[in-house]
Amino acid sequence: MDSFLPISKQDMHDRGWDQLDFILVSGDAYVDHPSFGVAVIGRVLESRGYKVGIIAQPKWDSAVGFKALGKPKLGFLITAGNIDSMVNHYTVAKKKRNDDLYSPGGEGGHRPDRASIVYAHRAREAYKGVPIILGGIEASLRRFAHYDYWSNKIRRSILLDAKADLLVYGMGEQQIVEIAEALESGIPVEEITYVKGTVYKTQDKERAHEPLFLPHYDEILESKRKYAESFLLQYKNMDAIWGKFLVEPYRGYYIVQNPPPEPLSQSQLDQIYSLPYMRTYHPSYEQAGGIPAIKEVKFSLISNRGCFGSCNFCALNFHQGRVVQARSHRSILAEAEKLVWEPDFKGYIHDVGGPTANFRHKACEKQEKHGVCKDKQCLYPNPCKQLKVDHDDYLKLLRRLRELPNVKKVFVRSGIRYDYLIHDRNDKFFKELCEHHISGQLKIAPEHISSQVLDKMGKPTRDVYEKFTSKYNKINEQLGKKQFLVPYLMSSHPGSTLKDAIELAEYLRDLGYMPEQVQDFYPTPGTLSTCMYYTELDPRNMKKVYVPKSQREKAMQRALIQYRKPQNYKLVYEALTKAGRTDLIGFGKKCLIRPPRQQEPSGRNNKHNKNRNKKQRRSRQ
Repeated sequence: MDSFLPISKQDMHDRGWDQLDFILVSGDAYVDHPSFGVAVIGRVLESRGYKVGIIAQPKWDSAVGFKALGKPKLGFLITAGNIDSMVNHYTVAKKKRNDDLYSPGGEGGHRPDRASIVYAHRAREAYKGVPIILGGIEASLRRFAHYDYWSNKIRRSILLDAKADLLVYGMGEQQIVEIAEALESGIPVEEITYVKGTVYKTQDKERAHEPLFLPHYDEILESKRKYAESFLLQYKNMDAIWGKFLVEPYRGYYIVQNPPPEPLSQSQLDQIYSLPYMRTYHPSYEQAGGIPAIKEVKFSLISNRGCFGSCNFCALNFHQGRVVQARSHRSILAEAEKLVWEPDFKGYIHDVGGPTANFRHKACEKQEKHGVCKDKQCLYPNPCKQLKVDHDDYLKLLRRLRELPNVKKVFVRSGIRYDYLIHDRNDKFFKELCEHHISGQLKIAPEHISSQVLDKMGKPTRDVYEKFTSKYNKINEQLGKKQFLVPYLMSSHPGSTLKDAIELAEYLRDLGYMPEQVQDFYPTPGTLSTCMYYTELDPRNMKKVYVPKSQREKAMQRALIQYRKPQNYKLVYEALTKAGRTDLIGFGKKCLIRPPRQQEPSGRNNKHNKNRNKKQRRSRQ
C-alpha cells in the first residue's frame, strides 16, 4: 500500500524500522509530488531499497529537531527546498516577504536564511561523524565562490560555509544513488571523489584528472575581471561530454567540481516519474490550511528537462544544462490517467511542459555525440542552421492527452519559447495550440524590446517577437477566437539605461498595453546576467556594461513600464526629466504622462476647478 515517507519515529515503527539509512532535511514542507525535489530524491532512494525519512522545516535554534528520526546510518541529505531560501525570503528590493507558498498555510518564517548552511551545521551538531551531503537549487548554484546580492559581497563555496562533506549539483538522481551505494559499501565519504555531478573539498589537487584551474579565491575577491573570467570558465564547462574537471583554489585546499553526469535517458526519466508519489502534501498540514504550492502543479504534467534557450538571466544552464531530456508519451499518459481520477479533478490539465514546454528533443543531431557547442548558442542571436525545429512529437502528445476520458481541456499555460515556434515552417502546432490549448491568453517572455538590453539578456531582437504576435493574432482571427498574449517584461537588467526603459514604455504606449506585473532583474547566483551585474563587464567579451544599481533608478525603470499607474507618476516624471525626455510629458497622443497641475494650461486649470466646484456643490446638497 502506498504511503508517505516516514516523518516521525511512529512512522518508522509502523514500517518495522529501527534506523534509517538516509534522512532528508528540507526547508520546504513535505509534499510528496514529482515537482518537489525532496520527494523525488526520497522516492528514488526508496526504490533502491534504502530506508529514507524526512525532517521538513525543523526548528533551527538547536539540534533537537535534527534528532527527531534518530541517527541515520549512511547520511544526512540537506536542501533548502525547491526555491533558494534568500529568494524565498526577500524581494529584489531586499524587503522581507510575509508569505511562503512552500510552508503550511502559506505562512512565512518556517525556514532560516541560507537554510542549507544552517541545517548542515545543526545536523553536524546532532550527530558528529555522519556524512552530510548538500543538494537542491540553493547549493547547486553556490558550488563555487559566488556573488551574493543580499550581502553585496563574494562568498566562498557553500560547501565550505556549510562544512559539508559533499555537494550534488543539478537534479541529482544519478549522483545520489551512486553516493548511496558507495557509502553502503563502506567507502568513507571523503573518498567519494569520483562521482560525476558532485563537488568536494580536498588538499590534494592531483585528485582531479587534467583539471582546469579557476582563479584563486583571493584573486576574485580583489578583481572583478578575475571573477568574470572564473564564471565564464564554469559557464562553458557544463557539458557531460567535454566538460572539464574544475578546480577553485583556496588557501591550503581546493574545491573540485567533477564534470556533469550524462543526461538521463528516456527510460530513466520515465522510471523516476513512475514512482509511488502520493501527489499531495502530508496530511499533518491539513489543519494549517495545506501547502499552497501544490495548487500550481497538482494537475500539471512535467514532460521534459533542460533548455537550449540559454537566457543569460536564467540558471538552468548551470543547473539542468542545455541538453533536453523528455519523458515518453506512455509515461506522461500514465500519469495523466492517475490525475483524471483525483476527487477534485475538474476536467482540466493545467499545463504540459517543463523549463520550455515546446522543447521535446535535443537541439540537433550533433549533441548526441559531441555535446553542446562551446561558443555558440542554439537560438541567439539567430537560430543555428543545425537547429531542429519540429513540434510534431509535442503535438501528438497533446492530442493523446485531449482524448483521455474525463479530460475537457489540456492547457499550455507558460513556457512556450516563441522564438523557436516562429521558425517552425509547419503551422500545424501553432494552429492547434491556439485552437485547443490556450485559456484566453498565452504567456510568453520577450522580456524587453531594446536591442542593447536584449543582447545582454541573450534574447532575440524585437522583430522576432513582432513576427510572432502578428502570426498569433492572424491565427486566432482565422479561428474566430479572441485570445491575448501576456508578455513577461523585465526592468533594470544589466545594459538597461533610462533611455532603454523609456523606449520600452513608448513601445507599450503604441501597443495600448500596460502589464499588470513587472519583474525587476533579481541577481541570483549561477547566471551570466548576475556576473554582469556584479562586475559591470560582459564575461563573453569583457566589455563594459552599464548596470542600474541604485534602488531609485531601479524603481524608475520599473515604474516606466507601468507609467499609467497614478502611484508611479512621480517616478515616471523624474525619469523622463532626468533622461531629457520632457517631450513625453504633456497632452499629446505620444505623451506618457501629463504635466503637474501647476503647469497645466490656464484654460485646462479653470475647467478642472469648475468640475471640482460642481462636485462639491452636489455633495453639500
